[in-house]
Amino acid sequence: MNRIDARFEQLRRDGRKGFVAFITAGDPTLAMTIELAKTFDRAGVDVLELGVPFSDPLADGVVNQRAAERALRNNVSLGDVLDAVRAIRTTSEVPIVLFTYINPVMRFGLEAFPKAAREAGVDGILALDYPPEESAAFRAALDEHGLRMVQLIAPTTPPDRMRMLAEASTGFIYYVSRTGVTGMRSAVEESVRPMVERIKSYSDTPVAVGFGISTPEQVAQVAQCADGVVVGSAIVQRVEDNAGRRDLVERVTAFVEELTAPLRR
Repeated sequence: MNRIDARFEQLRRDGRKGFVAFITAGDPTLAMTIELAKTFDRAGVDVLELGVPFSDPLADGVVNQRAAERALRNNVSLGDVLDAVRAIRTTSEVPIVLFTYINPVMRFGLEAFPKAAREAGVDGILALDYPPEESAAFRAALDEHGLRMVQLIAPTTPPDRMRMLAEASTGFIYYVSRTGVTGMRSAVEESVRPMVERIKSYSDTPVAVGFGISTPEQVAQVAQCADGVVVGSAIVQRVEDNAGRRDLVERVTAFVEELTAPLRR
């Protein structure tokens, strides 16, 4: 079974909710990305989203944009990210989703990528700007190699399209809890619960909610209605805040442990 499917199934049996953590691969270095992944696995992270650095991350706020810029200055490519996944797999079985724009995948090769990703130990892909209407062949190739393709649903998604995206998504469905780009917010949108309920009426695939979640209290609030909680910018900000420190991994992991605590209790 795919690691994402197995993890959400285990969470369901245990009566728990999942925690999805996002970091940008190569920020501040690929070596630290590998170490963070390994420590996150022990800190209560159920799924790791590795951001593939891209020069024009239109859906990302300034925090994640700066992280991508730092990684690109390190010349981190999609091939390097796959090498990092191989290194993570030497000691960790945490489910890994590559969070990417489709350009790096196209440059790598749409036909070559699914096999290379599976062999590296990737479990799924979230291609932010690849419309499902245009990606049927790619999704079929991913499925052939046992990889999941996560789809994004936004508050502005029309009902008919929401149903189509929910039915097309595998692994989990990523509900973007607000309009706009990634970034931290002081409160969770009141529309989250009814929107998650609507998505669940279309599909049995787990629903994870992200964009703007940055505190343990917000994690606990979202977990009341969603199957998983996604935190990205708040973690990436901690990476930036601790850049240059020898204890960066320990400090960032301690913050992640605070975020996962409501789900582990």
